[in-house]
Amino acid sequence: MKIAVTGKGGVGKTTITAVLARLYAEEGKNVYAVDVDPDANLGLALGFSEEELESITPVSKMRKLVEERTGADRSNTFYKVNPKVDDIPEKYGKVCNGVRLLVLGTVETAGGGCVCPENVMLKRIINNLVLHRNDIVILDMEAGLEHLGRGTTEGMDQFIVVIEPGARSVQTYRNVKRLAEGLGVKEVKVIANKVRDEKDEEFVKSRIPAEDFLGCVHYNPEVAEADREGISPFGFSKAATDEIREIKRKFDSDIVGKKAEK
Repeated sequence: MKIAVTGKGGVGKTTITAVLARLYAEEGKNVYAVDVDPDANLGLALGFSEEELESITPVSKMRKLVEERTGADRSNTFYKVNPKVDDIPEKYGKVCNGVRLLVLGTVETAGGGCVCPENVMLKRIINNLVLHRNDIVILDMEAGLEHLGRGTTEGMDQFIVVIEPGARSVQTYRNVKRLAEGLGVKEVKVIANKVRDEKDEEFVKSRIPAEDFLGCVHYNPEVAEADREGISPFGFSKAATDEIREIKRKFDSDIVGKKAEK
């Protein structure tokens, strides 16, 4: 199972990513949770301590590793576009609560993209995890798909946009769907988070096509408390965990059905 979770900052995509990862780990699956967000905080939501996370350097910031694998340095602008990366998840990933966290980070650019050694490394690592492993891989991504190529997207089982009940959040879903279609992705699903009442639910259902809508996770002060305390919301908020568990059950079933049809 390969899942990409995206959305604007603050909508709760990292919470949902972390709970999904913990749910798969609870089933005894081998799970990789990959943080590809510039504001990397997936580790806290998985249950890592702040001290443990301080020892983790994003792969995109490991200059020596990037130079070693790509052959690029300040005196050499030529580099390998297919560097060796298959050992990186095990070598640089950290395990907590049955989930292996790999912090990739992002490459800061002034323009609309980056063809540079760091970006090549990140894309190759994601490609390896998605296309060459039989594990559960969940990507926590910002609201853009620049680290995914057309070949990689073919291996994704689920693209999920996390939104809040609001026009700007719905626009993010539409933008991501357009980008995904450009990469050959046929389906982009939606989870509505921080839903407070029937009015919020009606708003989301009126804006999101029924076939794209996975379900709602209702606003829960326990999730906010877990965030303040710097601990995992998994289990701390049973209500939120159970709602995400039900959404997971739904898309797991859908994916199994589609694979059976093939």
